Amino acid sequence: MRDQLIKPFQYKKIKDWTNEMGQPKKKVPKVKNWKTTLKRIWGYLAAQKGMLSLVLMMVLLSSAFGLLGPFLIGRAIDDYIVKGETSGLGEILFGLAGIFLAYSGSLWMQNYWMVGIAQQTVSRMRVELFGHLHNLPIQFFDHRQHGELMSRVTNDIENVSSTLNSSVIQIASSLLTLLGTVGVMLWLSPLLTVLTLFIVPAMFYGLKWITKRTGPLYKEQQRNLGRLNGFIEETISGQRIVKAFSQEERVLAEFLEKSAILKNSGFWSQTFSGFIPKLMNVLNNLSFAVIAGVGGILALKGVITIGVIVIFTEYSRQFTRPLNDLANQFNTLLSAIAGAERVFEILDEKEEEQGDEASIELQDLRGRVEFQDVSFSYETGGDTVREISFTANVGESIALVGPTGAGKTTLINLLSRFYDNDSGTILIDGINSKKIKRDSLRRHMGFVLQDSYLFQGTIRENIRYGRLDATDDEVEAAAKMANAHSFISKLKDGYETVLKQDGSGISQGQKQLISIARAILADPALLILDEATSSIDTITELKIQEALQRLMKGRTSFVIAHRLNTIQRADQILVLQNGRIIERGLHESLLSEKGFYHSLFHGQLKDQIS
Repeated sequence: MRDQLIKPFQYKKIKDWTNEMGQPKKKVPKVKNWKTTLKRIWGYLAAQKGMLSLVLMMVLLSSAFGLLGPFLIGRAIDDYIVKGETSGLGEILFGLAGIFLAYSGSLWMQNYWMVGIAQQTVSRMRVELFGHLHNLPIQFFDHRQHGELMSRVTNDIENVSSTLNSSVIQIASSLLTLLGTVGVMLWLSPLLTVLTLFIVPAMFYGLKWITKRTGPLYKEQQRNLGRLNGFIEETISGQRIVKAFSQEERVLAEFLEKSAILKNSGFWSQTFSGFIPKLMNVLNNLSFAVIAGVGGILALKGVITIGVIVIFTEYSRQFTRPLNDLANQFNTLLSAIAGAERVFEILDEKEEEQGDEASIELQDLRGRVEFQDVSFSYETGGDTVREISFTANVGESIALVGPTGAGKTTLINLLSRFYDNDSGTILIDGINSKKIKRDSLRRHMGFVLQDSYLFQGTIRENIRYGRLDATDDEVEAAAKMANAHSFISKLKDGYETVLKQDGSGISQGQKQLISIARAILADPALLILDEATSSIDTITELKIQEALQRLMKGRTSFVIAHRLNTIQRADQILVLQNGRIIERGLHESLLSEKGFYHSLFHGQLKDQIS
């Protein structure tokens, strides 16, 4: 079975992939605006102009030393070796040794300083990107694969880093060497210089043909890498589900497919870019043959000397080497631009609006909430919730009941301003929620969700996440109120027990108790309980219910629960269906009406009895 799954991806024809890679049947999008991207990268580099000036100085010196060496060799041949004179030859050789040492030293210094500049630049980009991600609205993450975002923070920025480490210096050095070489060659022999320059048009058209294909392919390669990373992250995170449903072979097949696409996009991008050194070697050898042949004829006629021919052969290599370096670095630069553009796409995403200067910063919150004809839709064309109106007085508990998709979580998203309502008004302590700064509002809210996410770290650190300035005594007091202290104390390291990512290592119920302790420590005025007791055994549920009752005391609470026995004590029950409130009231009164709530409640009891 496994071989049957792998085989289609191993032996798929190359031409099928090339269609996906931007060949005749399907065009791959190019880098959107490389000039703008380069300008933005320069904006980061410009912050270190002083160090860049030092690097440029070293580049100038290394280029000058690189030009001076072959020239002195030619002079040594004409002035001493050809004439058979040895006096003074030692001085030139000694001078050459000094020049080559200075050349190596300047190269080392420029590389050393440029690495520091590159690391400082990408560090700033990475911090800025990571900080920006935390300022983006929830809906941005709802529509993005997490692994693909991780790829932008890691792979794409690292791509920029490696390019800055080498390409910037290489491009500057190559340009200076190229200009200097042409200048000296023209001074020595205009005729040989013109013959040498004949390779430029061939090089230009060859590079144009190659880079026209490598640019889109590098872009596609980065995109495919992001998709593969996203799939890997998703699969590793959901490994329990993969194994529970025996989907290993299907996951492997999908991985092989994505890996094959990445492999082939990388194959074609590297193949086309690999043509460049081969092309340059051919042109370099052609140039050498022309100089040797024509130079020899000119030397026999006494037009030039043997030393000039030697200088020209060295300079011809120095002439084609910068062109080769520029061509290679151009492909690397295209790859970095593709990565940087993906980073800037995220940085250009609109941040979550906290509000203007007139927005209110809540210093205190009593907890009165009022929805007035609130409607909202995630997508245009139909409302997710419609004309929702209710009032939650201070300290009341509001239960939201209804089938999946009725709009319960949507109301919580609107209350916490993860999304803003399309119409109507949400009042908090009589203030329009849209006039309150988002972070100010959320500081007065506490959340206990169905999937209690715990960070890698100690239990004490995870509880303290609710209020970072809390003392150890306050953390333990919150744990006691949440009925979590007893099981924490039985652990080998107690509150210093280190949890793995997402709290693996303890039970779901224990994770929920820690989440409740975290919410108790935050001491919020508004409390959100979203399926807080689902998937919990009966004994643990009793502990959680007791902890929740303590947590809800004196606070305005919104409780979402499918298990209706958890909401019978609510001050007001709102029954939602298709985005509307169809019933409201207390538990007993709703049962007596024998409506939708009555059907839900007794349907659950029947299921439990059976």
